[in-house]
Amino acid sequence: MKKILVGLLILIILGFLISGGVLLFKNYESNKSNNIESITVSDNAENTKSTESTANDEKEKIEVDEGPSNGFRTIALFGNDSRYDNYDTDYRTDCIMVVVINNETKEVTLFSIYRDTYLEMELDGKTILNKVNQAYYNGIENSLKTINKNLDLNITEYAQVNFSSLSDIIDAIGGVDIDVDADELKYINNYIKDTAGVAQKPEEKILIETPGMQHLNGVQAVAYCRIRYTEGWDYKRTERMREVLTTACDKIKKLNLKEMSDLADKLLPEVMTNIPKKDLLGFTRLKITKEFGWPYNTKGWENGDFYGPPITLESNVLRLHKEIYGDENYVVPDSVKEISNKIIKKTGYK
Repeated sequence: MKKILVGLLILIILGFLISGGVLLFKNYESNKSNNIESITVSDNAENTKSTESTANDEKEKIEVDEGPSNGFRTIALFGNDSRYDNYDTDYRTDCIMVVVINNETKEVTLFSIYRDTYLEMELDGKTILNKVNQAYYNGIENSLKTINKNLDLNITEYAQVNFSSLSDIIDAIGGVDIDVDADELKYINNYIKDTAGVAQKPEEKILIETPGMQHLNGVQAVAYCRIRYTEGWDYKRTERMREVLTTACDKIKKLNLKEMSDLADKLLPEVMTNIPKKDLLGFTRLKITKEFGWPYNTKGWENGDFYGPPITLESNVLRLHKEIYGDENYVVPDSVKEISNKIIKKTGYK
């Protein structure tokens, strides 16, 4: 089956799912959680696909740059633009989100990294400046290193899921209510047709004819998440993604045990992650308290393609750490300052 991968929604849905039914998942752990697929990322960035039933319970380690982590758990969610039923690295990650969990309060900060964000990365043995979504060409490890290096983070955990599964999950919870405005209406039906084809679902009778509050099924909700060409462009697209996320999570918290079990059947086999199954049961009492897009300040830059350089990387990283970790004494490291100066020199934006 052709699939478009997305890493924005499922892990957080899983957290809320488990938070409402921990006992249920303990009973189902052996025959459901064992189906979660994992990728062990090796030093040469070649991905080996395996299942948790054949892996031990120790957390797979990914060598990444050091960064702050005390008291928080930080997880990257990826979605690439593959149209195929695999997790190959010949594609870009057009959806990048970061989940920051406060281990004490169980509060969650969710932020999107805009796909065109102009950052430093390693590609094919060279250090270059490029869009952050290009880093995935050299694998998940390289994407994590790129995020950690530029944002001074210490992310070692990740998850990927596909749009087809997301569509199934939205259908399983009975759809979501979303207000589709007139500008979005111009584009959503083309995305519906494309998404229906990828998910191998019929498109008949699901095209949207008028703007306003809509009850969206799975294909329609995924199509809504993908709209990019309205005012606000990618910034607005990430807002739509987070809107669907929070709406779906609110519905999931109201499911009964039978409904949670049915949803787990659809969800767990599709999760691609290096998070041990034993840790999934620890995502309890999660509460999304803050969500935003990053970088805070950016400006479009044309150089043979469209890029979104942070203005500046240094100031955006400083604000980020204060916001997600509450670290008022945080000092931007020299390594990030150096990258920031490279971006300024290249783009002229400061």
